[in-house]
Amino acid sequence: MNKMISDYELILRFIKGEQSCFEKIIHRHKNKVFAYISLYIRDQALAEDIFQDTFLKVIQSVKAGKYSDNGKFVSWVMRIAHNLIIDHFRRIKQMNTISNDNYESDLFNSKSFAEDNVEDDMIKRQIQKDVRNMISHLPDDQREVVILRHYAGLSFKEIADITDVSINTALGRMRYALINMRRIMVENKITLTLN
Repeated sequence: MNKMISDYELILRFIKGEQSCFEKIIHRHKNKVFAYISLYIRDQALAEDIFQDTFLKVIQSVKAGKYSDNGKFVSWVMRIAHNLIIDHFRRIKQMNTISNDNYESDLFNSKSFAEDNVEDDMIKRQIQKDVRNMISHLPDDQREVVILRHYAGLSFKEIADITDVSINTALGRMRYALINMRRIMVENKITLTLN
């Protein structure tokens, strides 16, 4: 039976010169990392650039001996991606050119919706718009947890590692986010159902 090689073992082999080992690590985690970046960066080409920058930084850090295995490799990579995303938004803010209209695709646009009839499609789009609007009104720390949990599919442990807080704090932020979103729904008489 072929046992899966751990991330750390692949890193050790990469450091010793086996270049293909790093390709295996990227292949193993690329979907999760790219999905995370895409939640914040709506422009596909820019998201791909940040994805590449993330793994370049990972390679540099690994070669410089800055990674020590604690079983949290993916969280460490996500933290690097997170910091690069923050850097990107800081640069844009400094250039004072940020605008949601600059992006062709939508932050929470999902291709997973089947093509139902036109009315259902319109209702689903409105629900997405309402959810996106509610999330945008949350405090930054709560919004981040909602995005990481429900759109990136991360566990609360991974969220805690990425955001550098305890699991209880991450859970608390999610709890308050849900309370706030329910309040926004009541105040604005929003219904999130197809029927």
